[in-house]
Amino acid sequence: MAAILRRTTAKAAAELLLRPPRCAGRLARFLGDGASAASHDIGSAAPAAEFVPWRNGGGVLHRAASIDPTAVVEAGAVVHSGAVIGKEVVVGSGTVVGPSVSVGQSTRIGYNVVLSNCSVGEFCTIHNGACIGQDGFGFFVDEDGKVKKKPQVLYARIGDNVEIGANTCIDRGSWRDTIIGDATKIDNLVQIGHNVVIGKCCMICGQVGIAGSATLGDYVTLGGRVAIRDHVSIASKVRLAANSLATKDIQNPGDYGGFPAVPVNEWRRQTVNLRLLSKKHVVRR
Repeated sequence: MAAILRRTTAKAAAELLLRPPRCAGRLARFLGDGASAASHDIGSAAPAAEFVPWRNGGGVLHRAASIDPTAVVEAGAVVHSGAVIGKEVVVGSGTVVGPSVSVGQSTRIGYNVVLSNCSVGEFCTIHNGACIGQDGFGFFVDEDGKVKKKPQVLYARIGDNVEIGANTCIDRGSWRDTIIGDATKIDNLVQIGHNVVIGKCCMICGQVGIAGSATLGDYVTLGGRVAIRDHVSIASKVRLAANSLATKDIQNPGDYGGFPAVPVNEWRRQTVNLRLLSKKHVVRR
């Protein structure tokens, strides 16, 4: 009798673990009702989007999404139509995987991440609050003096073994895809503009800002709060000291610093000369 009871209890516990939470069903119904209402309002004859609970984690996904059975979509996460989720991927609560986004094998996605218009490689880590694939900051003033938005229609491509810090933003491209190379590591609160191309094995520290259409080679290191001007090219194996500003192309490997950035020994001489000059002209009272 005790053995039968143990088997019955174990079976019930397993069924309970595989059962999607009630909130997942409510969220799926809410998304479906919203899509149905939108289709009705615009008079479209197309069938409404259908979201269903995912058994592994309790999130919801569109019926047209492709997801590996081993993937985990946690409660509150949403996977949209056409998205492809690879083997052993984990999608954290509150995350939104947009239409046609692809996520490679064994990638870990934190809480409240937004992925749209992008592809993510294998074995990546994306920390909480990151946003990848949104429109870049592109505007122009027309003949009538009105500010118009430039089309942002391309993608962001994230390589393999990339780590992206919390609340980092990577814009999608307008005239070329935004690309992050394999094994590049990006800290928290980094802004990467549209059309930026970053090579492999780069290290980008917190609060760095890389303006649109900049190009970085391989093994580039950017210290905290470094700024890269738009359309600037940085050669491979360049290291920029914290708070530096690159206003023009850097064509030779080495260490650079300053505002604007110059070779590090020149920057040090500038700093010493400025300090000596300031002391020389101090008026004693």
